[in-house]
Amino acid sequence: MNFYKVAFTDFKKNYMLYIPLSIILQSCIGSIAAMYILMSSTPNSFPFFQITLCVMVTMLYNASVLAQVNYKYVFNVLILSLLVNILLSIIYI
Repeated sequence: MNFYKVAFTDFKKNYMLYIPLSIILQSCIGSIAAMYILMSSTPNSFPFFQITLCVMVTMLYNASVLAQVNYKYVFNVLILSLLVNILLSIIYI
């Protein structure tokens, strides 16, 4: 939990610096996860839930930054987005 507090304090201190970097990072990881999900689909089965989850958490972060919600919510959604998309990428590799 100490790492979380240090990372959050740094994120809050340099918020304007981390906004473009984190948007690019999580969008790239989300697109990689979407690519692996779509590559593993077959003509008989389309992984609709997985691709929807990938797109939803990626866009949730982008929307929370654009809506200018508080720092803690944005940071938590960033972590959620990165974890979900990395997990989906690992599952479908």
